[in-house]
Amino acid sequence: MRPVLHGDVSAAARVLLNAPPADRERLCARMIDEAQLADAHVGQTGRLHPLFGNGSLMAAARNRQLADEPNFDDLQYCQCFELVLRCLVQFHVTRRRS
Repeated sequence: MRPVLHGDVSAAARVLLNAPPADRERLCARMIDEAQLADAHVGQTGRLHPLFGNGSLMAAARNRQLADEPNFDDLQYCQCFELVLRCLVQFHVTRRRS
């Protein structure tokens, strides 16, 4: 996966905001997996992945409907933003163990 920036986390959180709470963690992990897959594809072929784009989390998120971006005074948005960060930490921890 390409380096993750604030906009990547925001886009993923906005996708999660549209999803039922029970589905959010699985959806977040799926977006991270798609970004990882796309980045590997770009590295091997020099071309964008046909479905998942350039290997950024934002590209994987933008394949889905994004909610309008609220402020951080929106509790649901804060929870989604936090979930994306937790999933990214888990991804990096798991990746280092491999």
